[in-house]
Amino acid sequence: MTGRIRPCQAGDVEAIFAIVNDAAQAYKGVIPADRWHEPYMPLDELKAEIAAGVAFSGWEEAGGLKGVMGIQPVQDVHLIRHAYVVTASQGQGIGAALLRHLLARTPGRILVGTWAAASWAVRFYQRHGFALTDTATKTRLLKTYWTVPDRQIETSVVLDYQGGTVP
Repeated sequence: MTGRIRPCQAGDVEAIFAIVNDAAQAYKGVIPADRWHEPYMPLDELKAEIAAGVAFSGWEEAGGLKGVMGIQPVQDVHLIRHAYVVTASQGQGIGAALLRHLLARTPGRILVGTWAAASWAVRFYQRHGFALTDTATKTRLLKTYWTVPDRQIETSVVLDYQGGTVP
């Protein structure tokens, strides 16, 4: 890998939008049909997420962003938000590099929510020191730290990283 990680800026919103919606195609036909829509994340929703405090870091390579991952402080935790790598660049360690970058710079408890059916995402976070929470804990965490509909709570999981050595 020959890229670098950098903070995303206001001028990167269109690139973030494109990365999220390209990479999210992996969910199509995997997550419940009633939770899928096109685009997966509308531009207005992305802008609202940024306005709500999601700070993105991006993997830049060959003059463009190839992956992004956001971190958002909420109450007493930080949430990993919207972690995506363009389809053509997946499997090259970009997501792992972004996650290690955020873990190394974020003190305290870090949570990530993802679709239960996205087994590849669950395994990715587990490989990097996150533990899957039980159903009752997942529900409590999603209701405490996220604003998502009940249907999404039913079909999601939460993984918990409480610090320590960054893998």
